[in-house]
Amino acid sequence: MDFDWNTEIRKQVETHWTAQLRPRLAGLTDDEYFWEPAPDAWNLRADGERFVADFAVPPPEPAPVTTISWRIGHLVVVLLGMRAMPQFGGEPVDFTTFPYAGTAAEALTQLDDAYAAWMDGVRRLGVDGLTEDTATEGWPVVAIVLHVQRELLHHGAEIALLRDLYRAQSPSSSNSVS
Repeated sequence: MDFDWNTEIRKQVETHWTAQLRPRLAGLTDDEYFWEPAPDAWNLRADGERFVADFAVPPPEPAPVTTISWRIGHLVVVLLGMRAMPQFGGEPVDFTTFPYAGTAAEALTQLDDAYAAWMDGVRRLGVDGLTEDTATEGWPVVAIVLHVQRELLHHGAEIALLRDLYRAQSPSSSNSVS
């Protein structure tokens, strides 16, 4: 029996995206986007005319709590950008120079665009392309695809939880960063 693994792999993340994650991001405000749920949280911060992401190499132990803005940036740049672009022929993306979004609306546009590029790239692989070796890390393409999609599910759930926690805060206890 012929089985289209590419379609099945895409359906898993497409179902999550359309039925769970993307609807949970509707109405995201700038205050939520930059809200720091814990002291010393990693965030996106204004640096002159652009926003930059907090990071350290290697990351501290334990890793800091991160904001919605940081997590969306991570999805756009590291997962859907840095992983996808070498595989799918797009422009290289780097987390130190990326033009991170300064508003929630801009971030959602970046996320939508990165997700669409990722899904288009996976679709173009077909079944045969999934079994090829990658130039990065010596993994087969399917391992990269599954890793990125697993991380998208994982970080998407974290973003949804942060939205729930933000909503549960009393107005006087919210800590916004602009």
